[in-house]
Amino acid sequence: MRHFLFLFGFILSSTLLTAQPGNAGVLDGVFIRENNFGRRPINYNYEGEINMMWTKRIWRVMDLREKINHPYYYPIEPTRSMSNLVTVMRQSMCSGDLTAFDAMSDEFTLKLGTSESCKIGEKVDTVWVTDDNGDLIPTPIKEPFPTENIRRLRIKEDWYFDKIRSVMEVRIIGICPVEEVFDEMGEYKGERPLYWFYMPELRHIISNAPAPNPHSDVERRTYDDLLHKRKFSSYVMKESNVYERGISSYKQDLDALLEGKRIEDEIFTYEQDLWEY
Repeated sequence: MRHFLFLFGFILSSTLLTAQPGNAGVLDGVFIRENNFGRRPINYNYEGEINMMWTKRIWRVMDLREKINHPYYYPIEPTRSMSNLVTVMRQSMCSGDLTAFDAMSDEFTLKLGTSESCKIGEKVDTVWVTDDNGDLIPTPIKEPFPTENIRRLRIKEDWYFDKIRSVMEVRIIGICPVEEVFDEMGEYKGERPLYWFYMPELRHIISNAPAPNPHSDVERRTYDDLLHKRKFSSYVMKESNVYERGISSYKQDLDALLEGKRIEDEIFTYEQDLWEY
């Protein structure tokens, strides 16, 4: 017993010494975080066409200003251990680990180059600097990417009923960050989609990106966990239809929200009508 206490005290003191400021191993916290790093995303179930009894494509808008969606929006400035979802996607895109697709089409047909996609959304200001001869020379200054202006995400997803397993499921196909545009006077001018990310590729990135947990800092959830478990609030902006039109083309304001709610209820009702009670 005496030897065990001595060994425990030696290990504890060694750990504390290595965690002291100025040493090589600086520990940010009381324990080493190992969870959610080096993870692989959970594989999707294979779905063959023969299994599909019914499918419906839906486009959603996730407003990051809603309280339930705050874990995707914060922290605006990256910390040592955490970044928001837009920052994670953009850093992976600029490093070449994630492919961006043109925002004009959500069918992932036009790939964007790494340098081309990384320039989208960047702000460059011009400052006049006096040189040695006293002349004013325009000098471009690249401003930080305005992550705080990305307040909406567009989500493309498929709802389907698998007749073999007799379940209704949903699978996200792609995500598109949407930027709020302001003029030089700070007046709101509208919004513009930046680029689309293909979800099966994006999952390999966000499955190792920890997301804020408002309940406990110990439980390390990732953005892939939150999206896979549908931990977000959104509204429907479009469904697959004959006219290929969005809800905003025939409904406005409150009527548009009610139309999106009607589409959601239609999907729920379809599943319920398949069963007898």
